Amino acid sequence: MSTLAADRIDRLGDLARAAAREGETERARSYVRRARRVAERHRLDLPTRLKRFSCDDCDRYLIPGRNARVRTRNGHITITCDCGSHARYPYR
Repeated sequence: MSTLAADRIDRLGDLARAAAREGETERARSYVRRARRVAERHRLDLPTRLKRFSCDDCDRYLIPGRNARVRTRNGHITITCDCGSHARYPYR
């Protein structure tokens, strides 16, 4: 496991979150794309925090209530991006 690559992915995730909160959506999107690319190149998984709060289709960093809708039902959480894609995650 490459710790340097994992540290870079974490840092890019933090930068994406900060940029999205400031309203710089294109910059946040580029950070998410770059983090995915580093993870693919080094065969690492994205951290759960970045995986669950980024859209797989448009690479947008999701902020519930601003550009994502979050619903809970029947043992899973459904996150819907503004682009229309859905992600479902189980919970107990």
